[in-house]
Amino acid sequence: MKAQRAHPDELIVGLVSISDRAAAGVYQDQGLPGLREWLGRALKSPWQAHERLIPDERATIETTLIELVDAVGCDLVLTTGGTGPARRDVTPEATLAVATREMPGFGEQMRRISLEFVPTAILSRQVGALRETTDHAALIINLPGQPKAIQETLEGLKAADGTVKVPGIFAAVPYCIQLIGGPYVETNDAVCRAFRPKGALRA
Repeated sequence: MKAQRAHPDELIVGLVSISDRAAAGVYQDQGLPGLREWLGRALKSPWQAHERLIPDERATIETTLIELVDAVGCDLVLTTGGTGPARRDVTPEATLAVATREMPGFGEQMRRISLEFVPTAILSRQVGALRETTDHAALIINLPGQPKAIQETLEGLKAADGTVKVPGIFAAVPYCIQLIGGPYVETNDAVCRAFRPKGALRA
């Protein structure tokens, strides 16, 4: 069912946690609470979330992404999990299968950030992509599976005084959403300062 905006600037976000064991109830999912908590701190604009907890099944992932963009009308879809080299990790393949255009900079920057912490970041296969229909477009981003890594990739790296050493990927998300026809999203600068060229700033 199509989501309704309570305000023209309200961001409609799809949150998808992809995990066989969490979806089966073997352990409690951490991805959705981690995403929800971070967005709650980072966004100044109003937002609503539509959450899905699903197993590592490519067909299910593809169907879920299509539903959130085409049926619900999400402007942004954030997935967590299923991006490693294991045979069950198929989130990037599912994302690209439903995408109309890839946005490779998101994956490049996420790996750059994660390499500051662990050498195994090179095993990550996260992607960013757009899904576009005749009257709507959405940005889809694959994030890591752990809440700490989610925060690091979204926020970036900061020095002790709070200055940004390596920008997080979310700094580019509001402008991207603006460019594809979505709402004007504002962030809490203390968490993640959104960047826009001067000509794209709202007066």
